[in-house]
Formats: sequence, C-alpha cells, structure tokens
Amino acid sequence: MLKQVTGVSEAVMDRWRGRVALVTGASVGIGAAISSELVRNGMIVMGCARDVEKIQKLAAECQTAGHSGVLVPFKCDLSNEEEILSMFSAIKAQHRGVDVCINNAGLAHPESLLNGKTDGWKNMLNVNVLALSICTREAYQSMRERNVDDGHIININSMSGHRVIQSAFTHFYSATKYSVTALTEGLRQELREANTHIRATCISPGLVETEFALRLHGYNAEKAATAYSKYEPLKAIDIANAVTYVLSAPPHVQIGDIQMRPVEQAV
Repeated sequence: MLKQVTGVSEAVMDRWRGRVALVTGASVGIGAAISSELVRNGMIVMGCARDVEKIQKLAAECQTAGHSGVLVPFKCDLSNEEEILSMFSAIKAQHRGVDVCINNAGLAHPESLLNGKTDGWKNMLNVNVLALSICTREAYQSMRERNVDDGHIININSMSGHRVIQSAFTHFYSATKYSVTALTEGLRQELREANTHIRATCISPGLVETEFALRLHGYNAEKAATAYSKYEPLKAIDIANAVTYVLSAPPHVQIGDIQMRPVEQAV
C-alpha cells in the first residue's frame, strides 16, 4: 500500500468529497499515488490504464484502508481515441461526468532526433500530447454539460517541459512535454475567454522514483537504478501532495505551474 504523507488537511479538501475525478495512467507510480490520495480524501476516482488489474488491486487496498472515497478501474488504451471516448461515455452513464481531470499518463522512448524510430515518436505524441488534449476536451464538455463551474484540469508535466538536457534519448520526449506547457497555458486562456471558473494547472516534477526510468532504459534494472543513485529523488506521493494542494486552493487562486525538483538536482 502506498504510504500516505500529506501536507494538506482533509478539511480543506471537503468540497471535493463525493465528486468525480479521472486519473489517467493510474496503475503505477505517480498515477497510483494520486488516485489513492484522492480516494483517501473522499473522491470517486475513475482510474484508467491498459493494465486494469493493478488498479483493481489498488482499489481493494484503498477499501481495506478504510478510505472514504472509491477507486473505479477503467481499462483504456490512451493511444486509441475511440477507447477514450468510450470511457467518457461510460463515466457519464455511471457517474454523470467528471469534475476533475488529471492527465497523468505519459511515456518516453529512447529515440533521438537523428536516429529515432518514427513509431516511437508517434507513440509519445499520441499519449503525451493527443490523449491529454482529447481527455481535456471531453472533461471540459462534461463539466459544461452539467454546469460545473468549479472543475479543475491538472496536467502532470515534467521539468523536461521547461529545459532541454544533454541527453539525446530524451530530446523528443522533451518536445512533447514543452507541448504540455503550452497546452496548459492555452487552456487557461481559453477557459478565461469562456467565462468559466474551471481552472487549469501544470505540475512539473524533476526526477521521481517510479517505473519511468526502468521503462526508458528498456527494463534494464542496473541502468534504471543508476538514475536514482546520485541523490534522493522525489517520491510519487510528493506529486500526489502537490495535486491535493492545487485542488485545495481557494476558488479565486489560479495555480499555473508548480515546478518541483529534488533538492540536489542541478537542472
């Protein structure tokens, strides 16, 4: 079970009790931590991923822990728009719609700009940019249909969306995360022009200890471990705490972007 260490009191999150949040990429790492924390705070969380069995296990753990909310697993391949639209239709039928959308799902392939494979580039674009945009659009439409004027869309970005490091394997990935930075600010502007109080926020972590490095290095455990050996990385729960901080902000406060790094991370 994920360890719960939160700096936001449950009372501050009271207005979200019983309301519906969608968390993409909810099966492991940051997505699992966010889902668990929102369930602990009484929300109905739609957790989606391709590996739905891990979300089912997390849902059972949340129930055993006595969390006041509930985690509902959804199997969804975010690279397939039809599956995303089907998921939103199911959420509408079962829970009327979403009040909070947390676009957490993201991936990186070690494909450089000079020698990278087109399929790897397309996969990163499909999940990191297009799926995020589709989920954002559908979540907004869901909120507007139900006259929800205090909803929130949170994009889990990366420090790679704010600077480019000297690592050829991450350059295309960084380009997709720069897109998330631009999309979040564009979303904020469009929401304001639409005269709604729905808010948009970007959370940009540096190095976080999850399965991300393991996947990036082709499941080479030794290389992945090296990534976390130089200094203490952030933990998934740190990002989850940032999410609850954002959701607990007063209605007049727009938190645009939270950039967070391990203390010893240089860039």
